[in-house]
Amino acid sequence: MFTGLVEGTGRVKETSLRAGEMRLTIEPLFPVSELNLGESINVNGVCLTVASTKDKTFTADVSAESLSRATLGSLKVGDEVNLERALRLSDRLGGHLVSGHVDGVGKVLRKEQRQSSWLFEISVDESLSRYIIEKGSIAVDGISLTVNRCRAGRFEVNIIPQTGRETTILKMKPGSLVNIETDMIGKYVEKFLKPGESSGGQGKPSTIDRAMLREHGFGD
Repeated sequence: MFTGLVEGTGRVKETSLRAGEMRLTIEPLFPVSELNLGESINVNGVCLTVASTKDKTFTADVSAESLSRATLGSLKVGDEVNLERALRLSDRLGGHLVSGHVDGVGKVLRKEQRQSSWLFEISVDESLSRYIIEKGSIAVDGISLTVNRCRAGRFEVNIIPQTGRETTILKMKPGSLVNIETDMIGKYVEKFLKPGESSGGQGKPSTIDRAMLREHGFGD
C-alpha cells in the first residue's frame, strides 16, 4: 500500500523482455536506505517487488498483466520514473490510499500553465469515469492528485510547483500516456450497492443499499 506521495525519481538502467514479461533495473536518483529484497515499491504507479539489489540499483519483474494495463512496457534506458516505497503504519497519510494496481492508461489532452502551477486535462476510458469525482483523489503515474473537474472520459488536475519538482509529471505533454488508478473506496462502495455482487456473485445478495445507508446517517 502507498500514499501517492512520490519520494523522488529514478532512471531506467536496463530493460529486458522475455516470455511476455519484463525485468527492469532502476537507479533511484535520491538517497535510498534499507531497500530490501521482497519489499514493494511503486514505479510510475505500478506496485512491483524488489527482486535484487546491486550497488545503487534495484531490479524488479513486471508481469504480463501489469504490462497489459500500464505504460511500463514502453520504458527505455534513460527514462525517468516516479518512485515510492511502501507505506509504513507509523507514517502520516498525506496523500490517499494507493494500491499500485493500475486500472488503465490515460492520455494527456492539455497542459496549461496557470501562474506557478500547471493544469492537466487527461482522458480515460469512460468505464473509469464513474469512479472519478470532483475533489476526489486519483493517482496519475503514482502521484496522488485532487480532481478539479471531471466529465465522461476526462478529468482535470492541478500540479503545484513542489509536485512538479519531485516527479516526472511536468515532462509530460499532450499525447503522453500515463498510468491511472482511481480511488479504491469508490469501487468497494459500488460493489456493495450492487445486489448479489458482494461475494463475487455467489451467496446471498448484499443487504447494503441506499435506503440502509440513509437510515444510518449516510447520504441525503
